[in-house]
This record gives sequence, C-alpha cells and structure tokens, in this order.
Amino acid sequence: MTELKQSLIRRIEATGPITLAEFMAECLMHPQHGYYQKERVFGKDGDFITAPEVSQMFGEIIGLYMADRWYKMGKPQSFHLIEFGPGRGTLMADILRATAPVEGFVDAAEVHFIETSLQLRELQKKKVPHGNWHDTLNTVPEGPSLIIGNEFFDALPIHQYERQNGEWLERRVHVEDGVFQLVVTKPTAHVALIPEHMKDGPDGSIAEICPSALSIMGDIALRLNTHGGSALFLDYGYRISSFGDTFQALKNHEYVDPFAEPGAADLTAHVAFDQLHRAATEAHSKAYGSTPQGMFLMALGIGSRAQALASGADAAKQEKILSELKRLTAPDEMGTLFKVLAVQNHELPPPPGF
Repeated sequence: MTELKQSLIRRIEATGPITLAEFMAECLMHPQHGYYQKERVFGKDGDFITAPEVSQMFGEIIGLYMADRWYKMGKPQSFHLIEFGPGRGTLMADILRATAPVEGFVDAAEVHFIETSLQLRELQKKKVPHGNWHDTLNTVPEGPSLIIGNEFFDALPIHQYERQNGEWLERRVHVEDGVFQLVVTKPTAHVALIPEHMKDGPDGSIAEICPSALSIMGDIALRLNTHGGSALFLDYGYRISSFGDTFQALKNHEYVDPFAEPGAADLTAHVAFDQLHRAATEAHSKAYGSTPQGMFLMALGIGSRAQALASGADAAKQEKILSELKRLTAPDEMGTLFKVLAVQNHELPPPPGF
C-alpha cells in the first residue's frame, strides 16, 4: 500500500467520505506523492502521449495561430505568452521555433508557465530556459496576453452528482476494508452549477461539474477583456454537457481502475466545453467553438505542412509523417474526440479555424 493511499484512508476514516474532487486533487497534486511529481508522465516511456509529443506539426500550427492573433492585436512590442499545464515544455518550444521567422514576435513575447509541479518545472526549464513559472494566473503581470492550454482542463478535479428519487446527490469516495468505493451523500453547493438542460434528468443520471475550470476560465476571460489578447484551449470532451461518468485513469497507455493505486495513474474527466464557453461569455469575453481538433488543424494548414515535411523524404519518413497527421486529425483518432475553444477580447476579429 502506497503512502498516499494510507494517507487518504486515514483522512476518510477520520472525517468521512471525501468528494471526488478532493480525491483527484490529492492523487494528482500531492506535493510528495502526487501523480505529477512522477519522473516520467508523458511520452512513450510515460503513461500517455499528448499532441505536441505526437508531432512537431501540432506546435508549429499553434505557433502560427498565435502569430496571427499577435498581428491582429496590433503587434504589441511586449506581451505575455502564457501556457497552462505545459507538460514537458514541448509545445512552447515548438511555438517559439515556429514563430522565430515572424519579425518581432519572439522578441516581444515574455513566456509564462502556469505549473504547480516542481518535477515538471524542471523538465520545462530544459526546453524553455527563459520562462517564468507561476502556480496560478494571478501572479502573471498585467498586459496583453496570448494564452494556450493543451490537455489542461481534463486534469482539473470534478464533482460528480447522481440523480436519485428526483434529487441530485453527491458521489463521494469512501473506504471499506482498505478498498475505495463511491457512496452518495448530500450535495455540495456546486450542485447549482449543473446546466439547466440537465437539471431535470432521469433517476440514475450522473452529472459532472468542474468548478475550478469555470473559475479559471472566468479569470482568463476577465484578463483578456481588460488587457487585450486571445486564448486557445484544446482538450478531449463534449461540445454540449451530457450525462455519464467520464472519470478515468491511465497508466502505461492503458485504462486502469482510478481507485486502485492513488498517485500512480493519471486521473482525468471529459471537458464540458459548453460550460467553459458560458463561463467566458459571462465574464464578457468573446468565445468561439468548440470545434473538432481535426477540422481546426486542417483549416489552419496542417495538411500542407505535412506535405512540405514529406517532400523529398524517404518512404519511412513519409509514412511516419502521414501517421502523425492521421493521429492528430482523423475522426477515429484525436480528430473528433478532441475539441478546440477560443476566447478573446471583443475588439479582435474572429480567429481562424472556427
């Protein structure tokens, strides 16, 4: 039994069942035993592969998108280039490389990472040594901003509610004979955040809410509305909130029991893009999407970029590039499950790809 599991069991035995959000937060971000303190999380040797690790093309396309938004902002001589949940720093490194030929962009950019894991910060410093690190957006200085987040919101802790006898109850994590299990209890105040179209769901329905995601999106939208700029988020999830249990765990690229080994597997849930969209607009920013990742990347020219990279390459290299393109854009790969949401200041023209 791991130290984190022992700690969680002691906590539950002392205070009673904890919310799923509390369980996720401890498993992922415990300062000593949390999942994101592991040495290897991303890549083939880790537990999962994100789009920037699939191909350099992903970061290049995102970089050109950011350059376009910078031009539309009037090419400010100084701006904050902010990434939420930057992983190993691969995406930011690719963005900076792709935008190096854009006169003035890299010189004007001040890079900021929103990252709480000390382990991941060290990996990011190897790829982007001149970055600035923050626990939250609140400590990033004021000013125009370009913001990116890839697979950030899916790892934020969720609350789950179950409909019984016409009312919503909260699903909490309890322990019995050393085994974690879900029980239903009176709901927390966050139950009020269940979208209107879901509130009268049938008995047996499960609704998921991520208050921290809504709060963060509100903060982002307020910053953009006040100081100018644009944000782009890519993640897997649904365009319109629906019923169902999407809480899951990944270890060694396979789905595992999320309660079996706390801290040893990545815990995630599908992102409710309609809720993020609403949080942005309620904070008086303009939101676009969500739109499927495959359509977005193809609209921005990733197909042409793949052709350029493959031109003159040997057969093995061409096959690799085609495989990477398919992984990022095909409906049966990341193309449909992953969605894209843009949020920006009202003064900016609509973003490309939507």
